[in-house]
Amino acid sequence: MSDLWGKTDAISETAAYYLERSKVIQSNIANADTPGYTPKDLKFEKCMNNETLRLKTTDPKHIEPQSCRKSEFKIVELNKIAGYDKNRVNVDEELGKLAETAIMYKTMVQSLHAELTKLKISITGR
Repeated sequence: MSDLWGKTDAISETAAYYLERSKVIQSNIANADTPGYTPKDLKFEKCMNNETLRLKTTDPKHIEPQSCRKSEFKIVELNKIAGYDKNRVNVDEELGKLAETAIMYKTMVQSLHAELTKLKISITGR
């Protein structure tokens, strides 16, 4: 039964990551004129790898693999070349990352909707 929700859990966790990442990027853009500000990003790669290479347990003595949770997202400061006011935000780059993040978030929401639609069809028959 856990496989039934396993895929939707992974998709919703990934969507949550993109939503949180968009907030971090928006904060970077909002601080584009703040002297000395260092842009930040949200890292998730390690969790993505864990989901991709998810281990299956076949014996009760096996250790259950950990799933990626929102609290495992890590905000990191990006080392970039500073401008004249020691601000390191490149607005064009941040806008590109924001667009990419929005597309990925929308893709995850559409995937989640598709999975729930399949579940609904399997339950109701239509």
